Amino acid sequence: MTSLSDDRDAAVRRVQEAYAEGHLSHAEMDGHLQQVLTATTSAALEPVIAALPEQRRPGTATIGAAGGRIKRGGAWRVPRFLKVESAYGRVRLDLSRAVFEEPTVDIELQLGTGGARITVPRDATVELDGLHTGWKDTRYRPRRSPGSGGPTIRITGAMGYGRLKIRHARR
Repeated sequence: MTSLSDDRDAAVRRVQEAYAEGHLSHAEMDGHLQQVLTATTSAALEPVIAALPEQRRPGTATIGAAGGRIKRGGAWRVPRFLKVESAYGRVRLDLSRAVFEEPTVDIELQLGTGGARITVPRDATVELDGLHTGWKDTRYRPRRSPGSGGPTIRITGAMGYGRLKIRHARR
């Protein structure tokens, strides 16, 4: 059995996802969020959720390029599993305003040459245990006081000749 707080958090995520997918206008999103945040029971959340389009299942996506840049930013949808492949070229992933399908995201990097820079949300937790670097070390300084409620981002894979830089968003 889930608590009202957990149900409310899930409903807020669903409304935000529907907005990010273009199913709601900004005004509709505000109205739905107002209903969700003022609900006093989990049953009161059901009409709001029922009015939204059906939720997509967590997926896998691959972003690839033989050469050149790979760049994602803004309010883009991050799937549960994301694979980034590049023979050479720079990779820039800005997750600070992204919409996460799941609370945990696995990003697999398969990079030959060229560096990668990933900006994560302020309250994100980053795990790098499964990443192998060939030439340069990874630059990442975890936040002193880890945030709560943010996504967990697990980065795995292999990098040849390039450096991975990870930073938390400032705001």
